[in-house]
Amino acid sequence: MPQTKPIVDIVNVVASASVDQRIDLVEITKTFPDVEYHPEQFPGLVFRLKSPKTATLIFSSGKMVCTGSKSEEAAINAVQTVVQRLRKGKIKIKNDPVITIQNIVASVSLGGKVHLERAARSLPRSMYEPEQFPGLIHRMLDPRSVVLIFASGKLVCTGTKKEAEVYRAVHNLHTLLEEKKLMEYE
Repeated sequence: MPQTKPIVDIVNVVASASVDQRIDLVEITKTFPDVEYHPEQFPGLVFRLKSPKTATLIFSSGKMVCTGSKSEEAAINAVQTVVQRLRKGKIKIKNDPVITIQNIVASVSLGGKVHLERAARSLPRSMYEPEQFPGLIHRMLDPRSVVLIFASGKLVCTGTKKEAEVYRAVHNLHTLLEEKKLMEYE
């Protein structure tokens, strides 16, 4: 049985940030006509960047949430770029943003099929209800994460805060599936 190395693709990194001051969102819309702001529907303003391709929600409290980047570094760069652009547009921002990675989502291919029925019986903290959802939901304690496992050998790993944790979660789960003989390779 040829054990392949899992292919991990980080698809979304979510970062939160704060500049610890009030921000006038209406003033931003006057300076940056391409931002989206509909306060009657949602209290945040959406500031999009083309590179890295991200959307940063900016709230009047000075808090921000950046989504869409493909790495921790890109998420941090995106928030810093948004703050720089705001400053260039004469929006007064005194402090540099304090940025925290909140969640990383990765798509993974194990290169073989997974026996979900057997996995559901032998993996701790797992839930598998195929009538409701085609994947097995596995809650991992170390690193703390949630992994959706599909019969095709595809995974979605979420809940980690560092890229290294994604790789560790995938490695730990793949090793466990191998040890319990739950993988099948063609």
